[in-house]
Amino acid sequence: MGKGDKRTKRGKLFRHSYGKSRPKPRKIRQDKAKAAAPPPTEG
Repeated sequence: MGKGDKRTKRGKLFRHSYGKSRPKPRKIRQDKAKAAAPPPTEG
């Protein structure tokens, strides 16, 4: 269990990836959710 273990937080940091043990920062997730939402339709 260390840098080579992609299931641990240390491994995620080493590989620059995200997942259960290292969730993405909250602000980034909120910004992406806003961008992915369809624009409101008027009519």
